[in-house]
Amino acid sequence: MDLFSRAWTALRTTVADIPDEDFERPSGCTGWLVRDLVCHLVIDAQDVLITLVTPAETEPTVDAVTYWELVEPPTGEDPLDALIPRLAAAYGEPRWLKLHLDDVGSAAGRAAELADPSVRVSTRDEVLTAGDYLSAYVLEWTLHHLDLIAQLPSAPEPPAETLAAARASLEKIAGTPFPAWLSDTDALMIGTGRRTPTEEEKDALGDVAAKLPLILG
Repeated sequence: MDLFSRAWTALRTTVADIPDEDFERPSGCTGWLVRDLVCHLVIDAQDVLITLVTPAETEPTVDAVTYWELVEPPTGEDPLDALIPRLAAAYGEPRWLKLHLDDVGSAAGRAAELADPSVRVSTRDEVLTAGDYLSAYVLEWTLHHLDLIAQLPSAPEPPAETLAAARASLEKIAGTPFPAWLSDTDALMIGTGRRTPTEEEKDALGDVAAKLPLILG
């Protein structure tokens, strides 16, 4: 729960500090500008709010790791992916996107702090505890923080503790650890296809290189 709050607070703070002109820069999400990614974060925050107030009575079907499914790389044909840039453009000025994310994002953060981690919730036709759901989102927030600052060299990176937690989750998804000498950021970037590994990194990854990239959905 604490890691969720740290990751989410750091991400929202970074968005709030981005100059308006940088909203037109590319993000680390292929085909999305920074403004598009921020719009996606608004929708993610809404999903958190909806999930935390959607109780389930049945036994959990997934946990913080198995919540994530491995999917094919995006082709640009997903209707939601195409909708995001249009929604983002409709905001006009970046300040309105910032305001909406601050509003909905603050509510999602408070809901997470108040949630009982043992309560079971339902989302995406799956059941899991609120604690596992929020833990899963540490990976989401951390990856999107890296996406947000991909072309913004002066922006702060995610907190070290959330980078480490996200890496640990990704290694569990991969079923094997990444080389210890790889930084947490590099492990996440390479592991999810956000950066191509060097030849040295490929050699160090060994058999796990054949499993990459891990595209999460």
